[in-house]
Amino acid sequence: MWNKVQETVKFLKNKGITTPDYGIILGTGLGNLVEKIAIEITIPYAEIPNFPVSTVEGHSGELIFGVLGGKKVLAMRGRFHYYEGWTMEQTIFPVRVMKFLGVEKLIVSNASGGVNPAFKVGDIMLITDHINFMPEHPLHGKNDTRFGPRFVDMHEAYSKKMIAKMEQVAEKMDVKVHKGIYLALQGPTFETPAEYKMVKILGADAVGMSTVPEVIVAKHMGMECFGVSVITDLGVEGIVEAVSHEEVQEVAKISEKVVGKLVEEFVKL
Repeated sequence: MWNKVQETVKFLKNKGITTPDYGIILGTGLGNLVEKIAIEITIPYAEIPNFPVSTVEGHSGELIFGVLGGKKVLAMRGRFHYYEGWTMEQTIFPVRVMKFLGVEKLIVSNASGGVNPAFKVGDIMLITDHINFMPEHPLHGKNDTRFGPRFVDMHEAYSKKMIAKMEQVAEKMDVKVHKGIYLALQGPTFETPAEYKMVKILGADAVGMSTVPEVIVAKHMGMECFGVSVITDLGVEGIVEAVSHEEVQEVAKISEKVVGKLVEEFVKL
């Protein structure tokens, strides 16, 4: 892993990517945030040494370097999911690379199913914490101390300072946001009514198939993390309905302009 990360970092530095202020992982339907980025460099994943290639519809698969809100950002347009068949090491590999390119602050976004009865489809949730129900842990195996410690402190996986900052931005923009706990399952199936019920009993507000591995690895390397989730379907008792990936994308597209503006204003501060 170490040698692969260093090889990829060297390749990207040679392409002109230098010390981004923020790393951004754009999830389902939220890829259009790149329209707000003054793009300087675009590199397809297929051209980057050791990078997997995203196989999910709606995830473009390219690394973008440019300026957003006056800050240098490195954005992943399309992420890698464990359910696609990648190993956990492959899934989190880009986060390792971001860190060694100089990224200290990571912004992650996703689409999720809401189990909190206060949520509606299209709502925006700031992630305050997570529950890891993935079948494989991204730090499983021998630890390389060049990346971080064996045992990682996760008491503040999502930066309280960054959450408070986004709340101020949302209030200023008059955008309603919720706060909540995100639970990660492997996927790729959407949850059954019984599984949605389980998620709620376990204390989460929303459920999805991503984000948690990336945040764990970011914290392993001492990065500060902020997560935002668009509620694209509901698993509230009595309201569980049929859902498709296309419907999830459609809802996310409606909310993406608002999320994009929030993130743009957020990085300005």
